[in-house]
Amino acid sequence: MKVICTSPSFAKYDDQPATTLQQQGFELVVLPADAPLSALEPHLADTVAMIVAFTEVNDALLDRAPQLKIVCKHGVGVDNIDLDATKARGIYVTNVPDANKHAVADFAFALILNAARQVTQAAIATRAGAWPRIFATDVCGKTLGIIGLGNIGKQVALRASGFNMRVLAFDFYPDETFAAEHNVEFVSLDALTAQSDFITLHTPLTPETRNLFDSKRIGEMKKSAFLINVSRGGVVNEADLFSALSDKVIAGAAADVFDSEPLETHPLFSLDNFIPTSHIAGYTDGAIGAIGERCVQQIIQCVKEQQRPVNVMNTL
Repeated sequence: MKVICTSPSFAKYDDQPATTLQQQGFELVVLPADAPLSALEPHLADTVAMIVAFTEVNDALLDRAPQLKIVCKHGVGVDNIDLDATKARGIYVTNVPDANKHAVADFAFALILNAARQVTQAAIATRAGAWPRIFATDVCGKTLGIIGLGNIGKQVALRASGFNMRVLAFDFYPDETFAAEHNVEFVSLDALTAQSDFITLHTPLTPETRNLFDSKRIGEMKKSAFLINVSRGGVVNEADLFSALSDKVIAGAAADVFDSEPLETHPLFSLDNFIPTSHIAGYTDGAIGAIGERCVQQIIQCVKEQQRPVNVMNTL
């Protein structure tokens, strides 16, 4: 029973997930995250499960994997997996929606603080010998807008309470109970955009959310506001964001995710009011270990125990 893994962080800090697979009688085949279909193909015929990060799981791949029973996303977003094509073949698609919620929420708040206080800019200038006196902006007492109040968005809201922030939220499926318990105000997307000093994105990439923040919506933000994206690159139109930041339409932005990854260069990288990071929000030892263990348990449930695994995304 072969399991292909293309997630570079699977069992990175703790080999227990890989050991568990082997103890259960699985053969683990580890391939690079950017492995092309030609590299996957020699193994696909007898593969029963896949653990993926960014690998495109589409008809071309699935046609070569007749024994495949489950595709586990080593993380949350499944926009690289064709849910219709897997469903048509009776293949489960799972994710791990809450194992890295604390890591990502911490990182989102780190970017909020970094953008507001210009920590990166100060560090670069100080190393260059400039000893800058940067006039920045406060976070405490400001208004935070959270788009996507799911597992991660809720954790960001809890952290915001420690900074005495007013928290606004927009979600297609609002959790009114959580909002009432934690002083979160659900408002329209337009109201959130206009009133927030910081907007942080925690929504999946779907046809409805692609280019959610384009030139029009960015133009509706406060001139002093900051946009933070740790969700998916396509949620923000990067060309429009570049123009807005260049023209000082908003004060600044930070992103851990991009339309195309990995990147060596990008027009946004040239801007002093933009902070880029390399899709590392969920990369902590605790979070990565937990995600790996969850993926392994999903595979065991599906293949060995022949049960429906938890966190199925394609509703078989």
